[in-house]
Amino acid sequence: MANITCRGLTKQYDGGPPVLHPLDMHIDEGEFVVLLGPSGCGKSTMLRMIAGLEEISGGDLSIGGTVVNEVPARERNVAMVFQNYALYPHMSVYDNIAFGLRRLRTPKVEIDRRVREVAAMLNLDGLLDRKPRAMSGGQQQRAAIARAMIKTPSVFLFDEPLSNLDAKLRAQLRTDIKRLHQRLKTTTVYVTHDQLEAMTLADRVILMRGGRIEQEGTPTELYQYPRTFFAAGFIGTPAMNFLTGSVQRAAGTVSATSATGCWQLRGNRFDRLRDGQAVTLAIRPNYLRLADNGRVDDSLILNGTVELVEMLGAEALVTVDCSGERIAALVPSSAAPRTDEKVTLAFSERDLHIFDAKTGENVSLDAPGDVAVHGIQDAIEHAKTGLGVH
Repeated sequence: MANITCRGLTKQYDGGPPVLHPLDMHIDEGEFVVLLGPSGCGKSTMLRMIAGLEEISGGDLSIGGTVVNEVPARERNVAMVFQNYALYPHMSVYDNIAFGLRRLRTPKVEIDRRVREVAAMLNLDGLLDRKPRAMSGGQQQRAAIARAMIKTPSVFLFDEPLSNLDAKLRAQLRTDIKRLHQRLKTTTVYVTHDQLEAMTLADRVILMRGGRIEQEGTPTELYQYPRTFFAAGFIGTPAMNFLTGSVQRAAGTVSATSATGCWQLRGNRFDRLRDGQAVTLAIRPNYLRLADNGRVDDSLILNGTVELVEMLGAEALVTVDCSGERIAALVPSSAAPRTDEKVTLAFSERDLHIFDAKTGENVSLDAPGDVAVHGIQDAIEHAKTGLGVH
């Protein structure tokens, strides 16, 4: 195992605009870190720089305490698993896995022992004589992982390894990769644009945008405490609801107004809001509930008409027209309203996020622990639900 440290790391091509702006990052020994973000944010470039497949334009990259800026890829003791499997089609699974050890002139007995050991770990025992074309995509990807594992690297690098698989195979491989990490405890850097993979696999997520780190933390922290409008919109499926609004302060009270109505805010975390400030109000669909016979106690409410109901199994995704704003709510299927029915949606003030319209900063964010935490299981379960939505 080895830690990874980046100090002021940058990347640009032929004097063009930076692909990666100066960034600092540290990954502990044995940590599973996911680089998450949209296409073009720099996450794959970052991974390839760690692997030694891309030159470093500026700053320092250390692996295991040693600066590796000028160290060739073959001498970094890292193993990379690619999106396209990269298996030799004319070789059996056994020979594909053993290929790297044979190049190192490892004794045949040792090669055979290690091939069969990693094959057993990844349920490839009965497939060692097959050629890649006779295997499913998931089996081919496990073979690619086995080929990387057998070299016992100090760092595993995964570049969107599940992108070519269907939803069922992705779920199976996620489980395999998670169990593998729990067993080996090898430092792992995993690149994806799929937030479900990030939420279920990572010890820590580094969310990237435009070549910079937007936010980093545990999956719980990114889900519960998004620091920016971008982070809030990128994390969570179904996507967070956003409303354009403004702030009013008068006689010691703070209120947020949008096209859907006006809410008086009592919590101390809204003290930073300024009178007249343009804001974006945000609430996750799974924190909205249908008010029982209009009773809402001290909750904030949204009134509207049901526009669409999508049945997702145990839950239903309900789209409500609230004064021209479309609001999505996840509710139990057994309580799903009918199309065109008038409903009242209620939610707790603690679940409301407010973002400055100009800077995108979350101006209602308290430190973790000061706000009620619903738990990572909410985030994972509703990300899974999203597979049926999109």
